Amino acid sequence: MSDIAIRVDKLSKRYRIGQMVDRSNGRKSALRMAAAPFQYLASTLREPRPDEILWALKDISFEVKQGEAVGIIGHNGAGKSTLLKILSRITEPTSGRALINGRVGSLLEVGTGFHPELTGRENIYLSGAILGMKKVEIESKFDEIVAFAEVERFVDTPVKRYSSGMYVRLAFAVAAHLEPEILLLDEVLAVGDAAFQQKCLGKMGTVVAEGRTVLLVSHHMKSFATLTQKCIWIDKGRIAAAGETNEVINQYLTHMGTSISSDGWADLSQVERHGTLTNRQAQVDWVRLLDAAGKQSGVFLEGEPLTIELGLRVTEQVRDLQFGCGVAIEEGGIELFTIPSPEFAGVVEPGSYAVRVQMNPNRLRQGDYTLFAKLFAAGVRQDTISRITRLTIQPFLSPDDNPAYRYKWVSGNIRFDYEWSPIESKATNHVELSAV
Repeated sequence: MSDIAIRVDKLSKRYRIGQMVDRSNGRKSALRMAAAPFQYLASTLREPRPDEILWALKDISFEVKQGEAVGIIGHNGAGKSTLLKILSRITEPTSGRALINGRVGSLLEVGTGFHPELTGRENIYLSGAILGMKKVEIESKFDEIVAFAEVERFVDTPVKRYSSGMYVRLAFAVAAHLEPEILLLDEVLAVGDAAFQQKCLGKMGTVVAEGRTVLLVSHHMKSFATLTQKCIWIDKGRIAAAGETNEVINQYLTHMGTSISSDGWADLSQVERHGTLTNRQAQVDWVRLLDAAGKQSGVFLEGEPLTIELGLRVTEQVRDLQFGCGVAIEEGGIELFTIPSPEFAGVVEPGSYAVRVQMNPNRLRQGDYTLFAKLFAAGVRQDTISRITRLTIQPFLSPDDNPAYRYKWVSGNIRFDYEWSPIESKATNHVELSAV
């Protein structure tokens, strides 16, 4: 029996641009088609022009052995999610083939299959069935799923009444407790708050330790270093590099370092995201860094107030928006921290918006960093952008140069105040034992 779990041979996927119905004004699009049906058919059936063709994948070939955990990295729109959709039999390839040896479980969009009118219990059974679980499997895992999601009290409540956090926890719990031989994961570790992300990471670590074959797409570089042994870098639909995880990540970060801005401004409106979320309702359009005077800058002093401004474009009515932005070390891409926003409850109509978060003082020490951002609506991930812009922190010359940040020296990337106590004499055996 072959030890190959996944074999991809010269796989390609072509899309035709410009033939989608305008969802923002479906009535107008329908009227145009009704008014000129022959013109519409002619434009649809004719051979597309070169500028109308998008190759999401082009001649991709690789193998994954049984029990291997392999990461897939690349910028937004590189073709990562398209690859997973083909392997999950959601999308058909244009050419080439993919051979799968084993039962496949896919976590491509957390929450797929949830119905708002059904209870948590009903959605567990519904989602489990959609994700390939048999009823007896769902029943055996039911208590574990509910406990993992921490929704015991609300399991018989319709999920439309759940908070976004409860919804996300339950959705991930259902998907994570599958027991397939091959698991395909697309950005599922970018859900929930920091504590739940750690919980998710631990669960995925257990899956890998059990010897299942895992293919993981993520912008979370730390998760790659923890979970995977090998990595594939996809760039513009082709494999740019493949090999040991840390080596490929370093190649990717070196390449990306030449293509991000360092002036405190990043225009993200034209970044391709067709592989991130198929039914996106909102996205981060731009990011700007502001100094204490409110001026745009990519260079700050240690301790200087630093404001991150996110520009948001909403294309369809959404509710309960939540943001997250954070800082990673430039060299190695290690994430230092994420700053989550509160959940902005309520409905947000289509339009352009902006939101800010200020670090005053910022706690970063001298060095080069990069920024990343996330966006959720009603608990569902709408956007994830990594390595948005470069951020440089310079040291201040003396405490008088920056009176807001007169803290002691700390080894590492984060500064903070501290106080050592004097050495105290303590008895060696300070615990008294008594017979019972």
